[in-house]
Amino acid sequence: MKSIYFIILSAAIALSGCNNSFLNTAPLDSYSNSSLWKTENDAMSALSGCYSGWEYGDNVVYDDCMSDNAYDQFPWEGYETFASGLSTPSNTGVNKYDYTTIQRCNWFLDNVDKVPASALDDNLRLRMKAEARFLRAYRYFIMSQCYGDIPFVLHAITPAEANVLKRTPKDSITNFVLNELTEIAPALPVSYTGSDIGRITRGAALALKARVELFNGDYTDCVATCNQLMTTPFNYNLYPSYSDLFRPQYVDSPNNHEVILDVQYMMNLNSEWVLIVLAPNSYGGWSSVAPTQSLVDAYECTDGNSINTSSIYDPNQPYQNRDPRLDASIIRPGSLYMGKYFDPLDKSSSDVMGGNNCSPTGYNFKKYIENLDDYSNTTYGTDFTNSGGSIIVLRYAEVLLTYAEALIELDQDLPAAAAAINTVRARVGMPPVTATDQAGLRVCVRNERRVELAGEGLRWYDIQRWKIEDQVMNGDVLGSDQGSVNTSTGALTLIPNSHVVVGTRQFATKNYLFPIPQPQITIDKNLTQNPGY
Repeated sequence: MKSIYFIILSAAIALSGCNNSFLNTAPLDSYSNSSLWKTENDAMSALSGCYSGWEYGDNVVYDDCMSDNAYDQFPWEGYETFASGLSTPSNTGVNKYDYTTIQRCNWFLDNVDKVPASALDDNLRLRMKAEARFLRAYRYFIMSQCYGDIPFVLHAITPAEANVLKRTPKDSITNFVLNELTEIAPALPVSYTGSDIGRITRGAALALKARVELFNGDYTDCVATCNQLMTTPFNYNLYPSYSDLFRPQYVDSPNNHEVILDVQYMMNLNSEWVLIVLAPNSYGGWSSVAPTQSLVDAYECTDGNSINTSSIYDPNQPYQNRDPRLDASIIRPGSLYMGKYFDPLDKSSSDVMGGNNCSPTGYNFKKYIENLDDYSNTTYGTDFTNSGGSIIVLRYAEVLLTYAEALIELDQDLPAAAAAINTVRARVGMPPVTATDQAGLRVCVRNERRVELAGEGLRWYDIQRWKIEDQVMNGDVLGSDQGSVNTSTGALTLIPNSHVVVGTRQFATKNYLFPIPQPQITIDKNLTQNPGY
């Protein structure tokens, strides 16, 4: 188990003055600068506090509910408010406007050079600065993608200073993020050992850089960045088992060379509770993140064709002869899960569609909870509400698909793009793609991203940058066909085209950006609202 979070917890408590409202954040030097910054341990503790909350597994798991991949049945969680186009400045539904990590990192960077040279090695100091700069850059990337223009600061500031900030153009922030990631990469190690495992690596900086470049259409640089990750000194490769990849004992395994960066948790201390939102009701779960029929339909048949064109697709048995990632990622009617066949179709079932804490669509995510016994009084948890697993943020499969997409958009070296896609597909035994031109390969890579990365929080960002929300986020949200499951054999009897309707969504152009939360505009009169809100 990676162990950086032993020291993060105490550091986070020390930095508890950094609350979630940037505009109400107390000065960070008011309680510690007189005694801190004397030793290497002081600096390391402060840096570890910057890691606390830099990203949350909650975001990764829930964020597909902002897209056509998943539906959240609980209004108070806010995701369906956003996904349905009902978000307002006063009721944003989803709120990612949070400068806590940025303020912590700014405070660290403002002060770390106060540690005497005799107490902190120059190379270590440079590395620590690079870690903090990455965490800050990551948050700026997320917020600028969601809100566009946002306030931008590079030093810890007072509430008075915060309350008069204006918005900086997104392009300027993107350029800053890319420059930061380029500059810090050489100062970061390729890997860590011992208690340092889990810190930001050089590969993490480059993988995030590639993501930012792709999301912002900088395809030439994106290809170059991905090429760096595909060559020495890096040795990233795909983990052999797609389903095991997300299980805690394999995420943390030294033999896993696919995970580039993850959010780490520790049982009893910094436990991961979010797995409960995935699990079916019969196992004590909430079914908050329910895969949609649209996502299920995106998985090809084993002949490499879509369900609309494949000769082996049977609407009466729609889950047969499908991409193995379907059953690896989703618990569907008739799935053998935890020793019994999943039945959301019988009205007397404890997992019946629409029942209390049951999936409204008849589907639950299986990714992350392949085997709940992984968290049953093991090294990784007392149960899945008190677990010490990790949620992956960056992995090598994404890099391969990023590389492929960038080449496709450049209309360059399309055989190499196809080869990268096929590498990802080959892991699960899917045949090579047959498309050879730009238009055909664009369709392939976009669908490949959807099914390979389902449940990993990236789909909304893909929809946003491809500008397809009007195509995929309008109309009814569908669940499974109705019918019955033989709970002794898992055999299905379905009524084709009898999909349950669980909700309706309506897209507006303004929804490509989040609204700036009204409390921030009330406090800071210099802030403006995004168009349409």
